[in-house]
Amino acid sequence: MTYTLFYALLFSVIICGTGLYLTRSRWIPLLPVPDYIYHRLPSSFTADLEAGLSSSQFDIAANVADGDTRGGLDQRAKQEVHRIMKNRRVNFDEARRIYTEQRFAKNNIGPDGRPRDPKFVSFS
Repeated sequence: MTYTLFYALLFSVIICGTGLYLTRSRWIPLLPVPDYIYHRLPSSFTADLEAGLSSSQFDIAANVADGDTRGGLDQRAKQEVHRIMKNRRVNFDEARRIYTEQRFAKNNIGPDGRPRDPKFVSFS
């Protein structure tokens, strides 16, 4: 009796698996796949410029025009700025401002750029 149930279950799994495999072109596009898995970030100033990581306030076109061969902007910062742009639906300058303020807050620095350390002494 238990062997019959086991074989029936095994047969059902094999039939369902085969059916899913043969119809995968229909149901795979319906699966929710996160964009970040397939989103490759640029690795040069030219690619950064083409990806929209430039504005009138943060112009990297001069770097491209001068033939700058460096690797482009910081990968981790680009990922975070892209995430902010996508989640908050803001432009590059606003996302860069938000990112900078978050980094400041993380390092105990005020939005104005002054340290929040009570022992900080500044001479102007």
